[in-house]
Amino acid sequence: MNTSTNFFHLHLISDSTGETLITVARAAAAQYEKIEPIEHIHPLIRVDRHLDKALVEIEQFPGIVLYTLVNPDLAARLDRFCRDQGLPCVSVLAPVLDIFRSFLNVTETWRAGAQHSLDADYFKRIEAMNFTMAHDDGQLPHDLDEADVVILGVSRTSKTPTSIYLANRGIKVANIPIVPEIPPPPSLFLVTKPLVVGLIASPDRIAQIRENRVLAMGSKAFDTTYVDRPSIAAELGTMRRLCADHDWPVIDVTRRSIEETAAAITGYLRTHRRG
Repeated sequence: MNTSTNFFHLHLISDSTGETLITVARAAAAQYEKIEPIEHIHPLIRVDRHLDKALVEIEQFPGIVLYTLVNPDLAARLDRFCRDQGLPCVSVLAPVLDIFRSFLNVTETWRAGAQHSLDADYFKRIEAMNFTMAHDDGQLPHDLDEADVVILGVSRTSKTPTSIYLANRGIKVANIPIVPEIPPPPSLFLVTKPLVVGLIASPDRIAQIRENRVLAMGSKAFDTTYVDRPSIAAELGTMRRLCADHDWPVIDVTRRSIEETAAAITGYLRTHRRG
């Protein structure tokens, strides 16, 4: 059986930070097993001299070229170059802009990096990120009522990455670990504004993640109940009862990605705010 991995060059050319391209490219590349891209990221390409450097690298390492360039002259130049080199070159934004143009019946303003402008939403995301990082893992419980969402969960249920993902969308999150024999902070039971939601997973899944964490840390002295499945099941039982007693929703993250968990939370949050 051939278990080797094949590699190819992937050029991502953007007039902004390149985040959009990176997300799209990695989502596409993930569909192909044993084929890995060697990424060449070219951000902030807004004038010809910037594009010149990217073209040199494309010629040196030929491969797939994806771009988000709203300047039509730069985009046309890149298209011509790749066509002459016999390389595939795709504008990731073009099909979407075509749909917007035909539906809205307006023309684009050609603003590079417009999605990253320093508007109110940008500062809202920064504020949410600062709040979320300060309230990670049960820190600063005295002002939980300032949060939009409070996430509860036993160890290794992805509380922190889910919190950060939501914060990057302007949602202020506090997360609180539910630990055996340690009661949650009293302020949790006094909140009136935020949505409180619990995260759970199967005992097998949590045990597997915890075992990997213990191995990675090289810890030889640890509480064996931390990875013991019956003990984990007991922790989850406590977690479920806590949420049931206070009518807080519970999300099973066993087979959910961070993005899917965040989407479920935002759905609950919309309902919570309407209520």
